[in-house]
Amino acid sequence: MNKDVIYIDVEDDVTAIIGKIKACKENIVALVPPKHVGILQSAVNLRLLDRMASSSHKRLVLITNNQALIGLSAVAGIPVAKNLQSKPELAQISALSVDDGEDVIDGSQLPIGELAQTARKSSPTDDVSDKELNTINIDDDAVSVAALGGAIRNPAVSRSVTKATKGTKVPNFTSFRKKLFLGIGAGVLLIAFLVWALVFAPAATVIITARTTPESVSATATLGGNVASDTTKGIIKSITQQTKSDVSVDFTATGQKNNGNKATGSVKFSNDSLSSVSIPAGTALQTSSGLVFTTDSGVIVSGASFPCGSITCATPGSATGSVTASDGGANYNGASGSLSGSPSGVTAQFTAPTSGGTDNIVTVVTADDVQKASVLLAQQSSDSVKQQLTKQFTNGETVIADSFTVSAAAPVSTPAVDAQATDGKAKLTATTTYTITAIAKPDLELFLKDSLNKQLTGNANQRVYDDGINNVQVSGYNKAADGSATVKIMSQGQIGPMIDEAKLKDQIKGKIFGDVQSIVSAIPGVDNVDIQFSYPWVRNVPNDVKKITIQFKVQNAQ
Repeated sequence: MNKDVIYIDVEDDVTAIIGKIKACKENIVALVPPKHVGILQSAVNLRLLDRMASSSHKRLVLITNNQALIGLSAVAGIPVAKNLQSKPELAQISALSVDDGEDVIDGSQLPIGELAQTARKSSPTDDVSDKELNTINIDDDAVSVAALGGAIRNPAVSRSVTKATKGTKVPNFTSFRKKLFLGIGAGVLLIAFLVWALVFAPAATVIITARTTPESVSATATLGGNVASDTTKGIIKSITQQTKSDVSVDFTATGQKNNGNKATGSVKFSNDSLSSVSIPAGTALQTSSGLVFTTDSGVIVSGASFPCGSITCATPGSATGSVTASDGGANYNGASGSLSGSPSGVTAQFTAPTSGGTDNIVTVVTADDVQKASVLLAQQSSDSVKQQLTKQFTNGETVIADSFTVSAAAPVSTPAVDAQATDGKAKLTATTTYTITAIAKPDLELFLKDSLNKQLTGNANQRVYDDGINNVQVSGYNKAADGSATVKIMSQGQIGPMIDEAKLKDQIKGKIFGDVQSIVSAIPGVDNVDIQFSYPWVRNVPNDVKKITIQFKVQNAQ
């Protein structure tokens, strides 16, 4: 007869196994438990599985060699086979005395294929009621499998077994292993902490307050831009921030211009010379009253000829060209007569009075308007731009306020000069560049220290304790014609006794607080000594000088 095989996982619970059994299609279901039987160690669970299988018209077979599980299967009335190919047997457990403690299993062999016909035949446990089963704590590790089987068949023995085994406990090795691993882990962490706390954590900072005297610094430095600082040459690197923006000012146009139509006319040119003359377009011709007309196109006037035969009489060459008034206006109409401004030897005369000029007076921008607006443009405040540029220095740089410069390009008028200004309004705009310079803190400190050390030349027992960076003043910005710039740097540092840090660390290593104070206080110029240990449990200065830090405090620092 066919059968379904279910391999039980160690993490499966009773509900999961029941679901797998219900999903089987065959009437015979072989359960293959894992090495650690887990959930099947409970006889109650086995009874539940058997009852569920029976209600689903299925018969269970356990495939196992585990003696404890075989004994529990006998309690539940579930046949057992050693493997999927061997015959199953229904193990039986005889009632044993409590003091004996041994089980004898006598199972009858029955082929799996016949289980369908012999299911639950003459199983001794079928007559056991649920009430009797519940009188025994089946999940208690203290109850042996043999005693459990006998108790189910004989309630009197069940009570004896319960009493006899009440004080006996079977060790839970899984729990023991967990506790063992946790204990080992805690021990390793404790050892690691002790090694860190006693070897790596200890450190000490010795704070020495020295008696110092002020020393002034006043020097002129050349700003080097991107060039690295060179204190021997008095060059200090500088940083520049720059921005560009269009600055504009509105103004009122005051000029007047006649934008009416321009008068036009025709002019006849006469040439008395023997060579032809070319008059270019745009040639200005002026009337006796001062009106100016310009030629619309180029005109070539031919040379004079002599048609009188033996009589000498020259005939001038001539040509005609159109002209237009230089400005609009009706006052250019009616112009006539001769015009000046033509090339030498050539005369010009209107062929008819000019016409077509009309009046249209408009307001235009004048050069004087632009000049006045330029003054207003230069007077606009740039303080807000200066503040914005200063805020761009975010790393503690010292800003040179005097270095702020404003450079404006040639202003542009809108509308342009001599162009009509709508409603008389115009605007003057100039692209302006703003620049400000600062000195980085490390470069300024280097310059101050070098200046102080130069002043200490010859005093081997003195050293710089405070370079004066916190009260430095940079002023007197001056930019030369060649583009180079200089500033005045002033500050006040602090100098005091020279203390050999390496030698001092070697003297105080491994010492306690009091000994360190005695050693350091004995140095001339030392006013006070304090020690800060890295952690509360540290009481001695470490033997490793790398973990000892010497800090100096200036007594007279401002």
